[in-house]
Amino acid sequence: MLQTIRLWFAPAPAIPKKSEKEIQTLYPKFRFRVLESTFLGYTTYYLTRNNFSPVSKEIGEALSYSKTEIGDILAVTAITYGIGKFLMGALSDRSNPKKFMAVGLFLTAILNFSFGFANHYWIHLFLWGANGLVQGMGWPPCGRSLGHWYSVGERGTTFAFWNIAHNIGGGIVGVIASHSAAQFGWQYAFFVPGVIALIGSVYLYIRLVDTPQSEGLPPIEVYRNDYPPEEKEDHEKELTTKQLIVEQVLTNQYIWLFAIINFFVYIIRYSLIDWGPTYLKETKGADLLGGGYSTLILEFGGIGSTILMGWVSDRFDGRRGMVSLLCIIPIFFAFLGILLNPPGSIWIDYILFGLIGLFIYPPVMLLGVAGMDFTSKKAVGTAAGFIGLFGSLGRTAQGKGLAILATNYSWDVALYAILVSTLIAIFLLVFSWNLRPRG
Repeated sequence: MLQTIRLWFAPAPAIPKKSEKEIQTLYPKFRFRVLESTFLGYTTYYLTRNNFSPVSKEIGEALSYSKTEIGDILAVTAITYGIGKFLMGALSDRSNPKKFMAVGLFLTAILNFSFGFANHYWIHLFLWGANGLVQGMGWPPCGRSLGHWYSVGERGTTFAFWNIAHNIGGGIVGVIASHSAAQFGWQYAFFVPGVIALIGSVYLYIRLVDTPQSEGLPPIEVYRNDYPPEEKEDHEKELTTKQLIVEQVLTNQYIWLFAIINFFVYIIRYSLIDWGPTYLKETKGADLLGGGYSTLILEFGGIGSTILMGWVSDRFDGRRGMVSLLCIIPIFFAFLGILLNPPGSIWIDYILFGLIGLFIYPPVMLLGVAGMDFTSKKAVGTAAGFIGLFGSLGRTAQGKGLAILATNYSWDVALYAILVSTLIAIFLLVFSWNLRPRG
């Protein structure tokens, strides 16, 4: 049984190389298909992952869940998501991305339906924890696909465009979840995204393709004559499990640096995604829809800047750390503004949410690209999963930590903790200032 499943998920085999004319015609079309299908697919993953936070206050009121219990659901989910990213990352490097990603989207749809039908805390904790694990099947196959279809010299710009899937998915999920809950009840914040995910899983299975070689095309490095500095001779060499995990990731000092930075970047990012709507409702007078729109403002604030900063990082020889550092510094002052802004001027909070979105999403994207820059393209999924694991640990820390601080002290104390995390991220990014792609 397991052997049958493994063979079904196995990467598509290479087929005979097509003629030069066919290559020049088909390559751009397949590159667009991969970019478009992974973009839409990952956007849909967001709809079934971040739909809890916009309605967490309403779920708590309807089912008598405390803020600590809500924080536990967020924390457990972040842990399982991090574990899922790392485990699924290693598996995705040995799988066909269209099957891997489509199955994950189907499973998360089922878990969303189940969550909406349940009304018991421990069942909700289990289901949303399982959803976090399954959500790990989203990003790694995207990184694997893009790493095979887009070369190192265009990576920053390409990933910048692709990365706005985070913003679009993360932005519209707040609107979809809050409107569905306001019209029909909190359960529909899970039913509606679940339906969309089912449709998306079918679309991915039809539209996404595996490597260029599986379509009779040459590797992307050959097609664009764009090789990583240290990988020209063996860029298509398959790696063993030990090489994937130990040599390419666990003993790679650069991957560790970017992973630890990602821990603090995710504290900053998810503090507003997970707790922003609740914070505004409890301290600034926002209603259900107002809390949902704060997420939209945060996410959409990062669209233009992500594209621009990805392009800038390519122009500066792939110095992702340098660009990330310059983006994190203004975030400190934006959070300071939220802390100092009194109730009654929520429009100022919305502006500051937008500014944080403007500057937080370029580092989120660039840290992922940096992981690709400093490992083999055959280990992209594993590296992405490892860096993502630390991001999820950061989300876990803020999910539980901010709940404790807000409950036992105040929201102001929680904001001080975020400011400290921002300063630590700035300090660590200094060490990445001169790092360039190694391959």
